[in-house]
Amino acid sequence: MPIIAPSMLSANFLNLEKDIEMINNSEADWFHLDVMDGRFVPNISFGMSIIAAMKKKATKHFDVHLMILEPEKYFEEFAKAGADTLSVHYEVSPHLHRSLQVIKSLGMKAGVAINPATPVQLLEDVIVDIDLVCMMSVNPGFGGQKFINQTMHKIRSLKKMIKDSGANTLIEIDGGVTMENAHGIIKAGADVLVAGNTVFTAPDPADTIKRLKHLEK
Repeated sequence: MPIIAPSMLSANFLNLEKDIEMINNSEADWFHLDVMDGRFVPNISFGMSIIAAMKKKATKHFDVHLMILEPEKYFEEFAKAGADTLSVHYEVSPHLHRSLQVIKSLGMKAGVAINPATPVQLLEDVIVDIDLVCMMSVNPGFGGQKFINQTMHKIRSLKKMIKDSGANTLIEIDGGVTMENAHGIIKAGADVLVAGNTVFTAPDPADTIKRLKHLEK
């Protein structure tokens, strides 16, 4: 079964505690938390203080996705705030191997996110050091975008690279995941589904999470 990671970017920020409790009590596995700085992506979301506050109520894994410039400046602060997995973008990490080492030294899983136009082959030399590849299937910055179909080819290519290297890296798909395309995404080789609008705009979010969780390859 896939790992389901509802994206809190789509939650109700006037009543976060209610949405956190819903996820705690659902079949979701992780909380997906998008941190945006208005520089790397054209949007600003939330930072360490909000994540730390959420951590006091949440009972599941915190999957933190840094869509920010100079992420290495803040690794320790995000570890203290409660991140369990911390993903940095390939596009802003000139010393990626070093960043992965530092993230792990702080007790977190180390993830690398890639934009739609970034080839998966660029990760070949560090794939054995990556716990999670967060593959953007929309252009990062805003929720509610349409899934980019070329992502399916990228998933298959990345899955082959992981198998050939003997790595244990998980493939996470972030953006445009719906009930209609989720099965195909899993079949292509994805391990983790990030779902924002699909979950939080549903009449019964917990039931939608359950349906995603029980999709078979």
